[in-house]
Amino acid sequence: MKLKNTLILFILFILSTSVGYAQEDSTLIQSSNKAKVLTIDDQINAVMTPATKVISDVVFFEVGAGKYVVPFVLVWLILGALVFTIYMGFINLTGFKHALDVVAGKFDNPDDSGEVSHFQALTAALSGTVGVGNIAGVAIAISLGGPGATFWMIIAGFLGMSSKFVECTLGLKYRKKNADGSVSGGPMYYLDKGLEKRGIGWLGKILAVFFAIACIGGSFGGGNMVQVNQATQQLINVTGGESSIFFNQGWLFGVMMALLVGFIIIGGIKGIVKVTDKIVPLMVGVYVIAALVVIFGNITQIPTAFSQIISGAFTPEAGYGGMIGVLIMGFRRAAFSNEAGIGSASIAHSAAKTDEPVSEGIVALLEPFIDTVVICTMTALVIVITGEYQNQVSGNQEAISLTSRAFGSVISWFPVVLSIAVILFALSTMVSWSYYGLKAWTYIFGESQVSDLIYKFIFCVFIVIGSAINATSVFDFGDAMIFAMCFPNVLGLYILAPEVRRDLKSYMARIKNGEIKRFS
Repeated sequence: MKLKNTLILFILFILSTSVGYAQEDSTLIQSSNKAKVLTIDDQINAVMTPATKVISDVVFFEVGAGKYVVPFVLVWLILGALVFTIYMGFINLTGFKHALDVVAGKFDNPDDSGEVSHFQALTAALSGTVGVGNIAGVAIAISLGGPGATFWMIIAGFLGMSSKFVECTLGLKYRKKNADGSVSGGPMYYLDKGLEKRGIGWLGKILAVFFAIACIGGSFGGGNMVQVNQATQQLINVTGGESSIFFNQGWLFGVMMALLVGFIIIGGIKGIVKVTDKIVPLMVGVYVIAALVVIFGNITQIPTAFSQIISGAFTPEAGYGGMIGVLIMGFRRAAFSNEAGIGSASIAHSAAKTDEPVSEGIVALLEPFIDTVVICTMTALVIVITGEYQNQVSGNQEAISLTSRAFGSVISWFPVVLSIAVILFALSTMVSWSYYGLKAWTYIFGESQVSDLIYKFIFCVFIVIGSAINATSVFDFGDAMIFAMCFPNVLGLYILAPEVRRDLKSYMARIKNGEIKRFS
């Protein structure tokens, strides 16, 4: 407990320093705008923007790679995903069919412990990843890195399937069963207990607390503010732009979303999956169908689009730092979208009704495939085929608008549908991330009703902040907090990977000899 308290105080010191910088910059901004009456949105931006810069600079420190500089966090994630793919015998390919069987319920044992089914765990985790990152994030990648960024997003998704398998297997294996029948799991627990088994419990405790603090920040940032921010932007676009009631008053929409999210998350994981297992399949289906309409409506352009994607991956325009620059952009947006190696999804999967950790890890490997290889690629094809990426946006500010225009160029009314989809995607992502953040919160502060309510209240406050802050700041803050989670998580995965491989071999052998039975 003393170690936990020391680490928490250190983080609070860093955050207070960031806020101090923010207040100084806020004073400068206000003094330079004496003639302008600052809106609530402006005042929130004045505080959050400089604080975000401090956090982002720490997380995304760069290392040299020849004549290029690369954020170390991406090297950390890419190398980990590649190692796990090879070490686990290309489980992303060999386990794919079995994953479909498990999700379909063919190995479900009604007597197994847990709170939700394999399918519900999958949709809950997917709802945390399938969000505006698939819509706005892809637009950012292509706008800044060109069509070639799509290729590296696909590669990142393919490799990320293996990282997701390892972390979600461990999430269920080391989950904690509470007295009320609920479970708590995720990196906090496998880092803590798994490394304790290896005689390095002190390191496990440090990594677990580090992860938990970053996860709480990630739940407020990428899992919350990014989602509501882009939903607000799209709502403003389709309700009149500058004439919209929400223009410069995004906080109004934020309050409405906060009330809705608060109502949903009161019910815990069982209440959350009642929403996600309906919203996610519905909205993914609508989005994919619309993307196919655009793609096949321009079927003659498909070969050209793929040619641009492949050639752009290796011989990109010099505008974004050559091939390494495009690779960085593709991997960064893919990692933010599918969260492989981040560890977040293992929190949701730890609640699955199964006593076979490997089975849940195999289910989890479907997430990066669905999220990145399928949905992100379809979004990219729509943007490239329609040529909208050539009308480059100014960074993150109009990312959601670019995707909307691409769909609208073929389906004139689809921007309105996309607005609804974005809001629902944002809603499902926020409720899932509230669960992730809550489990990290209770790991630090303990399980209690009061502790739960405090976290949920703070989470809802950040929804209002996210609806008002400018998009560049919110993406930077979201990226920084979510990517920070991968440092302790991937290190722990390296240490625990040998036992996952042993468990995988045992599981597959028992499937083959019939010891693990099919129930349908």
